Amino acid sequence: MSSSLTTPDAELLARGELTVRGQVREASNAVLYCSVAYEGREAACVYKPVAGERPLWDFPDGTLAEREVAAYEISEATGWGLIPPTVLRDGPYGQGMVQLWIEADPEARLLALTEDAEAGEGWKAVGPAQLDEERTALLVHADTPELRRLAVLDAVINNGDRKGGHLLPAPDGRLYGIDHGVTFHVEDKLRTLLWGWAGEELPAEAAGVLDALDRSLTPGAALAARLADLLTGAEVAAVRARVEALRATGRHPEPSGQWPSIPWPPV
Repeated sequence: MSSSLTTPDAELLARGELTVRGQVREASNAVLYCSVAYEGREAACVYKPVAGERPLWDFPDGTLAEREVAAYEISEATGWGLIPPTVLRDGPYGQGMVQLWIEADPEARLLALTEDAEAGEGWKAVGPAQLDEERTALLVHADTPELRRLAVLDAVINNGDRKGGHLLPAPDGRLYGIDHGVTFHVEDKLRTLLWGWAGEELPAEAAGVLDALDRSLTPGAALAARLADLLTGAEVAAVRARVEALRATGRHPEPSGQWPSIPWPPV
């Protein structure tokens, strides 16, 4: 099934002619840089064929590609647009995930290390980082509404791999998150660099979004039906349970202590 074609970019990705231009070599799974063209429009994109995925022992069901598309569907349902348009389709190497390419602003700073004991104004503390055998620093992330929205989205999709390199601040000021293949586990797998708001009360905006998301996940609703094509029944039920838990506590989640809370490598 293709992702719902809710935007012109999603339609371009789903229906356009896909041409492989190169490969992203540092990725752990096959990631191909492509162009896609449809009805006079052309854009750069990423194509991750299922055939190039490495099996994960703790994710025996489904594929990375399906989970990436499911994450996009939830992002769209929030109205925040935090994940680039993403579809599931056939390509030169079989079915895979195709996502709009986002050029990050090299001047934007979302993460930093400071030797101060506390995060400064405009920053939130994540925790200590070992620089060498004798020196430590404080890892901090920016305190912005966009980054906070992404922290909420990660809690909903149970993101097990929110690294610094998966944050893409665009030149137009928008923020995108990418690489959502390790998501939607039924157990708590949240690993992220965005712990700065842990335990804090959710903003009113986020609470309203979670209320709407809860309604959208009702069995038989359109979003629930789309997720059912991409995830197992247990995984969809776990999404609903996480949304209900966030609504009940009204707070950002905290590390469980049963699983490493910071992904490795962090960048």
